Amino acid sequence: MKKLLTICFVATTFGMTMNAQPKLSADNIDEVLKAMTLEEKAKLLVGGANNFFSANAVVGGEATLVAGAAGTTPEIARLGIPATVLTDGPAGVRINPTRRGTDQTFYATAFPIGSCLASTWNTELVGQVGQAIGNETKEYRCDVILGPGMNLHRNPLCGRNFEYYSEDPFLTGKIAAAYINGVQKEDVGVSAKHFAVNSQETDRTSVDERLSQRAAREIYLRGFEIAVRESNPWTIMASYNIINGTHAMGNRDLLTSILRDDWGYKGIVMTDWIGIRQGLTTISEVQAGNDLMEPGQPAQVQEIIDGVKNGKLAIADVDRNVRRMLEYIVKTPSFRKYPASNKPDFTAHAAITRQSANEGIVLLKNNGTLPWKNIKSVALFGENSYDFLSGGTGSGCVHPPYVVDMLEGLKNAGIKSSETLTDIYRKYIAYARVKFQAERHPAKWFQTEAMGQQKYPEISLSPIAVEKEVRGADAAIITIGRQAGEGIDRDIETEFNLIPEERQLIFDVCQAFHAAGKPVVVIINSGSVIETASWSGYPDAILCAWQPGMEGGNSIADLLTGKVNPSGKLTMTWPIAATDHASTKNFPGALDDYSLMQMLGNGQPIPGHAYTNHEEDIYVGYRFFDTFKRDVAYPFGYGLSYTTFEYSKPVVKAKGQTVEVSITVKNSGSVSGKEVAQVYVAAPKGRLEKPAQELKAFAKTRELQPGESQTLTMTIPVRNLASFDEANSQWLTEAGTYTFRIGANSRDIRCTAEAKLAEYTEQTSNALAPKQKLNLLKQ
Repeated sequence: MKKLLTICFVATTFGMTMNAQPKLSADNIDEVLKAMTLEEKAKLLVGGANNFFSANAVVGGEATLVAGAAGTTPEIARLGIPATVLTDGPAGVRINPTRRGTDQTFYATAFPIGSCLASTWNTELVGQVGQAIGNETKEYRCDVILGPGMNLHRNPLCGRNFEYYSEDPFLTGKIAAAYINGVQKEDVGVSAKHFAVNSQETDRTSVDERLSQRAAREIYLRGFEIAVRESNPWTIMASYNIINGTHAMGNRDLLTSILRDDWGYKGIVMTDWIGIRQGLTTISEVQAGNDLMEPGQPAQVQEIIDGVKNGKLAIADVDRNVRRMLEYIVKTPSFRKYPASNKPDFTAHAAITRQSANEGIVLLKNNGTLPWKNIKSVALFGENSYDFLSGGTGSGCVHPPYVVDMLEGLKNAGIKSSETLTDIYRKYIAYARVKFQAERHPAKWFQTEAMGQQKYPEISLSPIAVEKEVRGADAAIITIGRQAGEGIDRDIETEFNLIPEERQLIFDVCQAFHAAGKPVVVIINSGSVIETASWSGYPDAILCAWQPGMEGGNSIADLLTGKVNPSGKLTMTWPIAATDHASTKNFPGALDDYSLMQMLGNGQPIPGHAYTNHEEDIYVGYRFFDTFKRDVAYPFGYGLSYTTFEYSKPVVKAKGQTVEVSITVKNSGSVSGKEVAQVYVAAPKGRLEKPAQELKAFAKTRELQPGESQTLTMTIPVRNLASFDEANSQWLTEAGTYTFRIGANSRDIRCTAEAKLAEYTEQTSNALAPKQKLNLLKQ
């Protein structure tokens, strides 16, 4: 009897002890942290793997909680810590559209890609897009969308430029902050990426990006800094590459000294999806300030445990990171047990994507032919007129319920298209799709429809076939498509430049239709810059539609017919030639044998691509072209309208630590429209070398009726006028007279005003010093 009572007592005590375990809440994080075992702490810092390294995981394999999601954080049920789900983005939720055991489809809205979204220069609209994406993230039972992509367009050949916003860090930061605030309004998180200096795809997991501290601070980090200060992203993703000799994922200067100490960041940092890699340990990642190792492997958990036990890793570092993870988890829909519907409002979100594409499409040329009047039928040329590219490839692709191509968009606007051309191109695309997959190189992991729409080679049409289309059409459209994505950069000859078939098509169509007095419009369906200078003289109008999401055909028809007046402006310079960029000589070309294992970082660095020297330094994009007075095809900030705008009454007032700039914009034309006023600042000559001018503010008007005016007021913090003073590890706004140049693009300045400013300094950490001397470009 005594033995039985003892057993009962022990059992009761054990049950009470188990029941006494704290359950995670926002108010007891320290208590839960104290209750966690070392094994549980290590587990929480390592992702849930999600079969990432299985045969088909990279192309969206079966995840534990949401099929096709990129990753998870692990569950610790004993302490009430749920698993959370991370999904790819940033142009929409990227999950598998089909799942085992159900006939339901799980499509997601394909929103405009980053370069199109930024070309709206409309932060309010970008915020609406972000909120819609945040809603779909939540409704599909995910907690974080892996975006926005915030790397700079250092060079037009980067394969992933379509995901990013601009060559300018200020514009990047403002657009990203608007996107992040929109997403996080829905109580889900973002992962701003790729932090930092991820300026190429070739050998991205091993390349050493070598650059000055000034270029790092002013060009490659400034956008992230703006986003951190203005939108407080839940998470930030550390990039694959090396920076000045140290992997970004294990770079304490980057992840702690700059991000947390200088900027005050409070969220979590996660790795990009790499697992265990050469030259980097999980211990060093934890010590640097990486809170979450994705996609996660058991060996990483064991490395953390062993590191604490053998003294190589301080438990204080582990506890610091675990606390951040718990602070993240209590904010998530998974923790709040949000009842995900798996049924987003596609109708409402389609309207948002259509509007954002309408404002992001850029009118590059117009000799008066647009907007169309009395155009009833059109001859549609180019295979991408019928297989329209809504987005790019790789982790940034989205699986939408539909894509409106040019044929359907024109039909919806009441415009007929050639049945003969439709038959030719439809049959060709069906053939090309089968042929493309049959000939796909086994190492080309990205060449599959699961990783996004593919671009098929353009076909030739004889001049006779083209001439036959003139009789039955009032106008012609030629769509020039370009596809790019994760894992590989673009080449100059076939992806930046036009191929011979495209050049001949433009020439033949323009010759035939112009002979009959009929207009020709070229639509550029590309996520990135292409060469235009050699052929832009032929067509009557050129629209850069980018990859504008699943409503793309409707959006383009809206602009062609005048239902919408174009208001998009370029967020990057379009050079005459790719080699005109100062960075091109230090930018790698695409590699035919770039394998999946090299992409994952599990192989040796690619010979000849071990490092990239940023010799152009701070002279990226228009900072180079405008300072060194180089000719361009289209300048930064450029974009035409169907109306005209006048600028007047520039006023600049220094108010303590801010400068207030106001300008009156008047619609001086005959149709309503929107205009973007851009403020470029020229600094006085001082001890630090400066570009000729830098974008420091912008604002977009409302829809102005003919004759209507609006006064735009913009506030610029004096600290945003600072350059980075490497010698003293500080931001420095030198005293003197600053010129504020307000215009329609970087080379169309309409008004100027001046303000005298006192010196401003702000001390920072001495971080990211290069380990070797660089030959930097000087004025």
